[in-house]
Amino acid sequence: MIRALLALVLIAIIAVIVVSLTGEPGAASLEWLGWRVEMTAAAAALLTLLLALAAAALWRGLLWIIEAPRRAARARAEARRKQATEALSRGFLAVAAGDGSEARRLAQKAADLTDDAPGLVRVLAAQAAEAAGDTVAARQAWNAMLGFPEMRLAGLRGLMQLALAEGDRQLALRHAETAYGLARSALWAWRALLEARLEAGDWAAALQLVQGGQERKIVSPLVAERARAALLAASAANLEDSDDPKALDQALDFALQSVKLKPDFAPGVVMAARLLAADGKAAKAGTLIEAAWKGAPHPALWLAYRDLKTSETPKARAARLSALAQLKPEARESRLLKVESALIAGDAVAARAAARLLPEEAAPTARLAGLMARVAFACGEPDEARAWVARGVAAPQEPDWSDLDPEGQAFAYGREDWARLAASYAETGELIHPRFERRERTMSDLPQLPSAYAQSTLAESTAFVHAAETGGALIPFLDHPALDDPGELDDPPSPDAPGPAPAPRRNTSARRRLASGSRPAK
Repeated sequence: MIRALLALVLIAIIAVIVVSLTGEPGAASLEWLGWRVEMTAAAAALLTLLLALAAAALWRGLLWIIEAPRRAARARAEARRKQATEALSRGFLAVAAGDGSEARRLAQKAADLTDDAPGLVRVLAAQAAEAAGDTVAARQAWNAMLGFPEMRLAGLRGLMQLALAEGDRQLALRHAETAYGLARSALWAWRALLEARLEAGDWAAALQLVQGGQERKIVSPLVAERARAALLAASAANLEDSDDPKALDQALDFALQSVKLKPDFAPGVVMAARLLAADGKAAKAGTLIEAAWKGAPHPALWLAYRDLKTSETPKARAARLSALAQLKPEARESRLLKVESALIAGDAVAARAAARLLPEEAAPTARLAGLMARVAFACGEPDEARAWVARGVAAPQEPDWSDLDPEGQAFAYGREDWARLAASYAETGELIHPRFERRERTMSDLPQLPSAYAQSTLAESTAFVHAAETGGALIPFLDHPALDDPGELDDPPSPDAPGPAPAPRRNTSARRRLASGSRPAK
């Protein structure tokens, strides 16, 4: 305001000077109390302006003096506010650093300095008490916040975390339920309730909670969709072994819902395929597996696809598996499947050609080493096969392959595994591998080879191919008779036996022993 007044006065003075310089200064006179003053009009105007400016300055000075006490009070309040803000900041930093005593001192200092932020002071006091290990004071501080509507959620969360720290999960769950009922956007309360439902294996309650979270927009539709798919698969797995037909129908319905939500979710697809096949709907099961293979190939998928038909010849089965691999030929799992299908068909040349197309890996896995060993044995190269087996003994496992237990059952998870899978898949869209993490045994990675050179290379390969052609559809995966039974290679086949003529035996005295006995499956 003062700047504007000075600008106006300056403009008026310039105007008066300009007028006086034009030669028409005018005249002005003033009589007051016997005094008479005469001057030019320009001088009178200038004098008036200066007097007005002096009066304004005097008035502002008077107001400044009058407002001095109030101004000093505001300055003191601002200084206290700054000190309180600094104390709060340092207090929260002390809590983060774990210095409970310093945090409590600063919380008390902040409480003494300010009345403008009681919420922050209470939160700091509660957290400082927790950092100092004073659970009684912390509980009192959090409970005190429940009386303020704007601080109630923070108090409930603090009480929940305190109950969890003390191991009282039931009390923590009650606090989370209260908070979830108060606020539609309390993500922490929703997560706490979901974790409790998953830990208890209550898949139905977890499904309802996920649906509620999506309706409240706490979680995105994508996360909710993945969580529901995993929970429905877990629900199906829980009922799959039941003898009650109604329970099996319910399991199939759960599995189909899971596949509808996420067609490439391998656990749900495998579950649905098994239940459909048991219900005599192998064609529909095959369609689901084919759709899942196009999205995310997984070894459990093609094993389930293989077992949909049990009365076909090895060549027919190999052709069917090869067609599955062609749905996504660039995938690593599809390339491995092409090798497997060639071995099942007994075509060693095709198996070797398909093996050459496998992607190069700096550190081959045990599964890949076992596959290459079987290819080498089928091609009549036992030395190479044994070399691959030796490499596979110390090779790492494949996470996807670990999802198969030693009996070939896919995704045979317990309650805790399903709970972890549902939580992880919902957040990331990736499968976890509990058996791989626990280093549990899986399906056989490496074939069992005979411990001695007993026959010629041709005889060994002939026995392998013959076993694959005659029993490949019924033998367990990766367990071929020619590799499991050393006697089949040590003793020549009977002259009356069907099949190719046996090759002449080597001199047994020239055998080289590689080990004292046959190597057990890994």
